[in-house]
Amino acid sequence: MSVTAVVGAQWGDEGKGKIVDNLAEHSQMVIRFQGGDNAGHTIINQQTQQAEGGKIVLNIIPSGIFNADTACIVGTGCVVNPEVVLNKMQVLESIGVSIDNLWLSERAQVILPTHRLLDGLKEKTGRGLGTTKRGVGPSYADKMARRGIRLGDLKRPEWLKLRLTQSLDYANKEFARFGEESLEFEALYQQCLAWGEQLGDKIVDMLPMVQEAASSAQEILLEGQLGVMRDVDWGIYPYVTSSNPTPGYAAVGAGLPLNAIERVVAVVKTYSTAVGSGPFVTELHENSADFEAGETLCNVGKEFGATTGRKRRCGWLDGVALAYSSWLNGFTDLAVTKLDVLDGLSEIKICTGYRLPDGKVITRYPDTLDLLPDMQHPDKRSTLEPVYETWPGWQSDTTRVRAWEDLPAAAQAYLRRIEALTQVGGVVNPRLRYISVGPDREQMFEM
Repeated sequence: MSVTAVVGAQWGDEGKGKIVDNLAEHSQMVIRFQGGDNAGHTIINQQTQQAEGGKIVLNIIPSGIFNADTACIVGTGCVVNPEVVLNKMQVLESIGVSIDNLWLSERAQVILPTHRLLDGLKEKTGRGLGTTKRGVGPSYADKMARRGIRLGDLKRPEWLKLRLTQSLDYANKEFARFGEESLEFEALYQQCLAWGEQLGDKIVDMLPMVQEAASSAQEILLEGQLGVMRDVDWGIYPYVTSSNPTPGYAAVGAGLPLNAIERVVAVVKTYSTAVGSGPFVTELHENSADFEAGETLCNVGKEFGATTGRKRRCGWLDGVALAYSSWLNGFTDLAVTKLDVLDGLSEIKICTGYRLPDGKVITRYPDTLDLLPDMQHPDKRSTLEPVYETWPGWQSDTTRVRAWEDLPAAAQAYLRRIEALTQVGGVVNPRLRYISVGPDREQMFEM
């Protein structure tokens, strides 16, 4: 057995889908271990050319689905909107992609219409966190409060009736608090039964499948969503997701022993991006000296949400956050993406420290309250100033490069600096392994 976890090293949107799509060619099983359909993994390969725009955005279905011999499982740690899964299954089948090897854990939580409605209502209050309003947070909240509906419940009518009564009772009280009308039980119950019938045998006990794959020495790939800076425990709380996109949780969400994970592939974008609210020290906002560089990163890198279409906040690479992420995740390998986006820049910056208002420079990643300028106005920009190193750009096209030795010397130096920043405390010592120089599957090479 060989188990590899692929995780985001930053705020998400690093390009994990492309890396998983490539690695899945050599894997017999891919498991999505956490998250919901609030983030999308964009896939561009030969099969997706028949789709609109020549690409497919996978919101919850594992990115290994394009490999016909790879079993793809939506794991126990996920929250699942059945409507989203069913719609995406239709899209995949319409371009000739088989879904015969797609499975969903019966223990995964269901995102109900109530969750989406509550998510939207909370964002409307003006005290929201910039969520995608997909119902992910409320679904995880119900899970922790032990009133959630699991996928397996959809196939057990009497049990579903009991569980849904409890869940809807709570939701309707919340709707009343917002001045909204209650939802009727019967319509929601029938919708859930229909989902159970439509998904049918796709809903399984995943554990025997995972155990069989592990005992027969198969290659297993664990696919995460978002990145450690959005982790509910170690991210910039409360500007976080509602789950743990780290290897420590990957084993839990996938139904594997913790010591089964041999490799942790960190997907690192060559610059930083974030979506939603919260402090972002290296953001190149309109008052930044390098604002135009930020606009270049956004436009050349096509930094718009795969799920929402929202423009992403862009900034220089944050080495402080990257080192923090490396320690918490225990990276063994680095997959660096979007190197080509930097091709046209004459100089590139890397943040290696934060300057406090008193002038002191720190190199550790602080807690949220140390990042905020004002507790009464937490959405204002951080008063911490990034301390930068400036690196020369290479100003040449890297999109056709397929080997390390063919990269410009300045690009090699920049990549080695990223590698050095992730080597922490003599304990975590990842190495550069994969370099991506474009969105297509073929625009990537292994070192």
